[in-house]
Amino acid sequence: MSVSQPYSNTPRPAPSTFPPGLAGWLMAALLLVVLLVVRWMPSTSPPETFEPRPISPAGNLAADEKATIDLFQASSHSVVYITTTQVRRDALSRNIMEIPQGSGSGFIWDEFGHIVTNYHVISQASRAQVILSNTTTWDAELVGSSPDNDLSVLKITAPADQLHPIQLGTSRDLQVGQKAFAIGNPFGLDQTLTVGVISGLNRQIRSVTNRPIQGVIQTDAAINPGNSGGPLLDSSGRLIGVNTAIVSPSGAYAGIGFAVPVDTVNRIVPQLIQHGKVIRPGLGITIADDTLVRRAGLKGVLIMDFSGNGAAEQSGLRNTYQDDNGKIVLGDLIVGINDKPVTNPDDLYRALDGHSVGEQVTVHVKRDSQDLQFTVTLQPLP
Repeated sequence: MSVSQPYSNTPRPAPSTFPPGLAGWLMAALLLVVLLVVRWMPSTSPPETFEPRPISPAGNLAADEKATIDLFQASSHSVVYITTTQVRRDALSRNIMEIPQGSGSGFIWDEFGHIVTNYHVISQASRAQVILSNTTTWDAELVGSSPDNDLSVLKITAPADQLHPIQLGTSRDLQVGQKAFAIGNPFGLDQTLTVGVISGLNRQIRSVTNRPIQGVIQTDAAINPGNSGGPLLDSSGRLIGVNTAIVSPSGAYAGIGFAVPVDTVNRIVPQLIQHGKVIRPGLGITIADDTLVRRAGLKGVLIMDFSGNGAAEQSGLRNTYQDDNGKIVLGDLIVGINDKPVTNPDDLYRALDGHSVGEQVTVHVKRDSQDLQFTVTLQPLP
């Protein structure tokens, strides 16, 4: 016998029209939208403000910083900027034009307006202008040049109160390791100071004439194009050299710069001002090519001939000649000047460069198997 279930009048809920779980996802999405809207609604609170940070008070400069600043301020008035142009004729119009040639640095030598710079700064120029530290520009006149020493002297007509001659020092007592300061106009940037040390002494470089410049100062103070002709100073602000060259495969500063020593400058510049050229002392001889001398197994400078009735001929030295039988008789082989040995022409130039016309030197020679010496009064080279 079956038992029937009681009948209930309670209505059953209508089946859901959403798949199971979809309602929860919709609620979560709605909540996310609300949060995003609230996040990006403009804030009613005032915006944050940022003030400059407070500045710390400056400390005292170090003693060496003060010294460097004082050196620059005292010496920069003596440094000038040099620009050059070259006159050319246009091939088509035949008009004469001035073409910018280059630029460099220099410094005021005296109150008469003489300016010292490198020879290579102005060597190709038809015209040069000098810009003083007060930015006034002056046309410059070439007074004289010594290509063998890479030095030139210009002159401007600026009033004396605008001319501040540089202080002169010496280069004979310099020491490796002491500070060096270079002032110039690298890349046309006016009045630039670089600091370094003297990193080498008694270096030798070649001038544009291929003659050796001796006693050259090596420094690691940055020297770039445009620094040429500017001063190299010691820590007292005195001139110790003229910046002239760098060693660099790229043409820019690479850590090694050279300066013509001031002792050479102080000997050459007065001659350029007075004579327009350097009156070099000589023996009054012509010499044999060094290659031929070395091929003969000799070390020294062979006298080939005399320059007129010169000092060497009068002293008793012998030149190379051909005897009556047609045999070549070698002249005297110079092996020393005073106490300096001579093994090649460069040694001879170096030995004579430290002397002046009219001085007497002792010339040591080998003649055949004899060692002889002669006293020669130096004469001006032609």
